[in-house]
Amino acid sequence: MLLTNSFLDYLRYERNYSVNTVEGYRVDILQFEEFCKKECQEISPEEVTAELVRDWIVDLMDEGYSASSVNRKLSSLRTYYKYLLRKKKVAVDPLQKVVAPKKGNQLPVFLKEKELDLLLDGDAFDDDFEGCRDRLILEMFYATGMRRAELMGLKDEDVDLSALMIKVTGKRNKQRLIPFGGRLRELIKEYVDKRAGLETDRVEAFFIRKSGKSLYPTLVNQIVKRNLSKVVTVKKKSPHVLRHTFATAMLNHGAELASIKELLGHESLATTEIYTHTTFDELKKVYNQAHPRA
Repeated sequence: MLLTNSFLDYLRYERNYSVNTVEGYRVDILQFEEFCKKECQEISPEEVTAELVRDWIVDLMDEGYSASSVNRKLSSLRTYYKYLLRKKKVAVDPLQKVVAPKKGNQLPVFLKEKELDLLLDGDAFDDDFEGCRDRLILEMFYATGMRRAELMGLKDEDVDLSALMIKVTGKRNKQRLIPFGGRLRELIKEYVDKRAGLETDRVEAFFIRKSGKSLYPTLVNQIVKRNLSKVVTVKKKSPHVLRHTFATAMLNHGAELASIKELLGHESLATTEIYTHTTFDELKKVYNQAHPRA
């Protein structure tokens, strides 16, 4: 456990990873350690073998984890062992002989524009503080493409109503500016007015609960899922689906891929290119339904 804590400190303070990213590494490594204890009682990092890691992969797949989730956990473990090698805590990396499970060719889930228009332009939200806040949360996800952690991390000074610009702090504390339109400005002003009417002390965060305390990830997920359920039937209803929907809508309406990359805060254009496949997949469906010779 001491080695794990040292590794997490290295990620946080030397690699400058965000708190959420470090927590992800912690969960993955502790999950592997628990598996090792179940299989071998107590075992040290240098005693871990490639065979044991492969058994963990099989165990994860049997529990229903997707190939993508397993690969992410393996990536955490690989980073951990690279750290241990540099610190000379182990002599061999057992993951060198481990092949990750192949990912399926899954395209991002996104929603149709008319479905979101029906929700955001309708009367699905209450007129009180929470209804105003929830509408703004969905509108902001759709209008900016920001991640859940980025939305939760917003402060008042990050939202510039006069310049119509939001400053977002993304992965590895990298900041970017996202423009927004007049509709979102009016919703923000309405929310800020209702928030000012709360008779409670509040934290610094831009988005808060009625009690004045910060939002938490599960609550944001619940807000999105509950409201999307009013207009869509897709199984996955998450903040990330709204991020995918933002990118797909931008591409469908003529935005250049490089611009979408900057707005999303992607490191590589290759990551953004998945949306070209998404829109082409939708185009094929339309063609097959509409063309008489399809």
